[in-house]
Amino acid sequence: MEESLLMQCAATMGVAMVPVLELRGAIPFGLALGLPASLVYVISVIGNLIPVPAIMLFIRTLFRWLRRRPWWGEKIDKLENRAHLKGRMVRKYRIPGLILLVAIPLPGTGAWTGALVATLFDIRIGVALPAILAGVLIAGGVMTAVSCGVLSLF
Repeated sequence: MEESLLMQCAATMGVAMVPVLELRGAIPFGLALGLPASLVYVISVIGNLIPVPAIMLFIRTLFRWLRRRPWWGEKIDKLENRAHLKGRMVRKYRIPGLILLVAIPLPGTGAWTGALVATLFDIRIGVALPAILAGVLIAGGVMTAVSCGVLSLF
């Protein structure tokens, strides 16, 4: 029984770490497994935040390395262009804009995008991490509330 709970928690946390899915996928996933909403919220937030420091510290190096490969250069340019478009709010409002970018639980937003945008706009990690945390906490609350409301209808 405890082993099953641990596996469900690990799976939920793993989903939260995946780009695009993040909290938007992890919270409904964990709730569908039958985990308590408060536990799903906490492990999804933690899972969503785990990749953020690595993204902020290593994404430029990874992009430079990938650009040396013919097929990847164009993909990296497109990804950076999309991040710049998504980051208009961040460019204008800086930290409140970053919080909002991460807090809106829609595709193309979230901790991964927030970390990339913060890095591209040269927002220091010590400033960006608390903003991304705040956005993830808000997005997690929204997704938990929406998922619990929707699931209770069935």
